[in-house]
Amino acid sequence: MCKECGCDSHVVAPTPGPRRIDVVQNLLSENDHQALHNQEHFDAHGVIAINLMSSPGSGKTSLLEATIEALAGELRIAVIEGDLETENDALRIRRHGVPAVQITTGMACHLDAGMVHDALHHLDLDDIDLLFIENVGNLVCPAGFALGQHADVVLLSATEGDDKPAKYPVIFRQASRVLITKADLLPYLGDFDPARAAAAVHRLAADMPIDVLSAKSGAGMDGWLGWLRTFRRQLQPLRRSVSHK
Repeated sequence: MCKECGCDSHVVAPTPGPRRIDVVQNLLSENDHQALHNQEHFDAHGVIAINLMSSPGSGKTSLLEATIEALAGELRIAVIEGDLETENDALRIRRHGVPAVQITTGMACHLDAGMVHDALHHLDLDDIDLLFIENVGNLVCPAGFALGQHADVVLLSATEGDDKPAKYPVIFRQASRVLITKADLLPYLGDFDPARAAAAVHRLAADMPIDVLSAKSGAGMDGWLGWLRTFRRQLQPLRRSVSHK
């Protein structure tokens, strides 16, 4: 973890050793406790929360825009956006008539459960079926911080190397689903092979579902949208059970 990152901001020990490990473990333990509290909120209101993670520029916001358009009138969607600065992505989402809360993290390279909990105060959870949390663009730190989500979805753009899963195994290993995005660019890129990328993912998680899609052209979106519908149906009985307790 880096000094500039928010995940290191509470670590005060100047040298490596047991004290540093203890403080980091305490920080993660507190985050996990808050994440469980977030999920209790989601469950009580029947909200399915999905954490989107990727490198910068992989097309998370474009995917959300296409998803919102495809599911309009079917599912009520809200978005929590995470970036170091600006409200650009939240503004893009709001143009589709969807509530979006922007979290600007400053120097922190990931969202944490406390940030998400604060953002929830700006949303009416009773009016939401699907909550997307667009994490800060980063393939390292976001993997270590639970947010209360029900699923992690990791995007891998065709403009990146197809060896990214091998280089950043933790985030791909913990995913519920992997999306290879910007597939419309594949004919123009000679150095990205979706089959190699899929093989790298499956060496980490043999049964990992992978979709190759383009939010721009719509190609391959059916698999992603179908999974969202199915995932929500599968969790709905649990959501109702929790909310009635």
